[in-house]
Amino acid sequence: MQPPASEHVLFQGSDFAEWASLNDTIMGGNSRAGCRSTTDGLLLEGQLVEAGGGFVSCRSPRLQPPLDLSPYSALQIDVDGEGRTLKIALGCRDGAMGLTELIPGGVRWVIDVPTQAEGTTRLTIPFSDLRPTIRAKPVGLPLKFDTGGITRLQVLHSKFGDAGALNPGFRPGEIRLLIRSIRALP
Repeated sequence: MQPPASEHVLFQGSDFAEWASLNDTIMGGNSRAGCRSTTDGLLLEGQLVEAGGGFVSCRSPRLQPPLDLSPYSALQIDVDGEGRTLKIALGCRDGAMGLTELIPGGVRWVIDVPTQAEGTTRLTIPFSDLRPTIRAKPVGLPLKFDTGGITRLQVLHSKFGDAGALNPGFRPGEIRLLIRSIRALP
């Protein structure tokens, strides 16, 4: 298959309409943040509380059918990130007949990315740099990221980094992130 000649816009503006927040309250935390689609992109705002959890996020709905990004090599995300280190997490078909989805939270392919304190940061995330985790803990199993079967995208600010250690760029308190667009790059 020939690689595409240019980038492909996956989400921008109203394309984020079905995205929803997922915060640490699912595990007993106290963070309160919500996301909503605006003309500028997806806005995540609220209060991030470290005690008892320590994460807020926005995630896509489960993508059915899965998104086929096999002609592409990376994602490009434009985000106003307040100088925070964000975690980008993708779900995909696992090649194990869906068995990893039986694990609470499932396997997520993640990477930590720093943002600028002001303005919009353009993040480039090569698929080859994503690492498998389950609930912020690295997975040692020989799993393969399936670019032809992306089932979910998520942007988080968490006290845990992609390797399971503490995120040195974590900052509790008020949070306001604007995800302007997500594109697939050749």
